[in-house]
Amino acid sequence: MKQKEEAFAKGICFKKIFWLFMIGCVFGCVFEMINHFVHFGDWVSRRGLIYGPLNPVYGLGLVFFVIFLSKIKNPGLIFLGGMLLGGGSEYLFSLIQEKVFGTISWDYSHQLFNIGGRTSLKYMLLWGVLALLVMKIIYPFLSNLIEKMPVKTGNILTIILIVFMIADIIISIVACLRQSERAHGIEPSNQVEVFLDMHYPDKKLNKIFENHVRTK
Repeated sequence: MKQKEEAFAKGICFKKIFWLFMIGCVFGCVFEMINHFVHFGDWVSRRGLIYGPLNPVYGLGLVFFVIFLSKIKNPGLIFLGGMLLGGGSEYLFSLIQEKVFGTISWDYSHQLFNIGGRTSLKYMLLWGVLALLVMKIIYPFLSNLIEKMPVKTGNILTIILIVFMIADIIISIVACLRQSERAHGIEPSNQVEVFLDMHYPDKKLNKIFENHVRTK
């Protein structure tokens, strides 16, 4: 009897979580670009990393939904959990970005019932609706799609993408930290900083991160 082929990334495991993160990153970048175009009529970059159409806030949001809400069946609790997870993540990421890099990517201080301008009731409600869509429709579909990937191909692609993401995250962080130093008039003190100034100048980073606003 022919042995049944092993499924790739069965259940909620590291590989499935990673692929969900990648899918969420791409979706978030595309969604933010379309949303901006609908409201303002022009196309701008909404990337969160230097390389690739990736917005890690959405990737992590999707991962948080799956990890913390997958065992909850009550739609009301899923909605409430989505509000708290989405709004809490927005607040935390905005706070970290401002404290570490001296910039913010969104400001909701003009909206009613906002929390420090970092999140608001409006967007928390949207996060709640998104959580329901994710847990009831999107996640089951994506989970099934990921598990259908050939095991060998899936493993190879996972390793390649992990290496790429680690490199992308590191270079994005150090380039933005160096940009913050330049904004405060700090000259390069080693060859790494000289390299960053040469290959990731303000003009290039400002084009990539068009929605970043410096606060300090």
